[in-house]
Amino acid sequence: MRSCIRQSPLKRGVMAYQRGSIRRVARKEGVCWVLRYRVSKPDGGRVENTIPVGLVRAFPKEKDAWREVDRLRLLVRINEAPSPARIKFDALAEHYLKADFGADAVRPKSQNTIAITEHIVRHYLVAHWGNEFAEDLKPLDIQRWLKSLNAENKLAWTTISKIRGVMSRIYKVGILHERVARNPVQHVETRSKTDYKAIILTPAQTLAILQGIPSILHRTLVLTCAATALRASEILALRWSDIRWDEGRIRVSKRWARGDGPTKTAASDGYVPLHSELAQHLRLWQAQTPYTQGTDFVFPSYKAKGRVPLSASIFVRSHLRPAAILAGVQVEKGQRFGLHNLRHSLSNWLVNKGKVEPKTVQGILRHSRIQTTLDLYTQNDSDETRAAQGEFLKALGMRTELVQ
Repeated sequence: MRSCIRQSPLKRGVMAYQRGSIRRVARKEGVCWVLRYRVSKPDGGRVENTIPVGLVRAFPKEKDAWREVDRLRLLVRINEAPSPARIKFDALAEHYLKADFGADAVRPKSQNTIAITEHIVRHYLVAHWGNEFAEDLKPLDIQRWLKSLNAENKLAWTTISKIRGVMSRIYKVGILHERVARNPVQHVETRSKTDYKAIILTPAQTLAILQGIPSILHRTLVLTCAATALRASEILALRWSDIRWDEGRIRVSKRWARGDGPTKTAASDGYVPLHSELAQHLRLWQAQTPYTQGTDFVFPSYKAKGRVPLSASIFVRSHLRPAAILAGVQVEKGQRFGLHNLRHSLSNWLVNKGKVEPKTVQGILRHSRIQTTLDLYTQNDSDETRAAQGEFLKALGMRTELVQ
């Protein structure tokens, strides 16, 4: 008779290092790879759990999927001890990604936010601090490192401020889940004011850019962006059903960032005007595009046969930027320039030249605060400031001969 040795539930709860296994699973978005692993229950039992790795079309072979598992550091996640006495920063960071972006998250995150946060965590924070014990980090060391990102890596202070914010959030979640007892980032200071100044296009320059773009798809995209001030992610997400021809407006309810997602803010969810001139150009484009159904993208990717919109980054690099330089726009090498400059340009023209009420411009841009419209999306007009100065001198009665 074979003897049966029962293991203590306490000992059963401590599992050896596990590598897990991957398999294909059919999901709504398509067939994807998932990593299978075991988790311990309070009673000492074990159940299988899974973490999504990526779509099979993005990682066709199993070895490709395993590379993505390594890149995402998923094995660190699944081998986290439930109550480590001394946790290293990389494990604390992975715990944050799992806790703050999973079922425990208070607010859902867009795919774009998830991708940006993972990039900050893995390429900056874990790359530098990963092997350090989380509670051994000193505030002054962190502040000196953040400063070096500006001095040596030439990162903008706004980007560094985001990195600091993510690092602080890692510790806040760690404190909430009792992984660490303190937050060394709490008293670390950074600058948050940006030195960025958008290139503002005049209507004449915008027209020259349009005339330099041969494709009707690309021309209509630029014209629509220039006339509506839609964000790049919002204009890419447009379907033909969003064009409300009879109402004279365009519905903005989502944005495209590796898939459909909610708008940037609640105030962004709404409508922008559709003038008859713009409507005419959109109808001309609709008559030529092969994708005309209500659910089809207004600005589709031909390469993907209309399943997704065109790539904004490729369009800007291959078409918009060269057309702008050809039109005489001063775009220096490495200087930021893209569809967002059309948004800045419209708001600046409306306030300074069109003399449109700032509140109306705020409505077009769909900003939640009018100060954002005035501070970030309008620049001083030199003609207007000179004219205002002239009005003062005229009122003062100072003629040139009086001061000679």
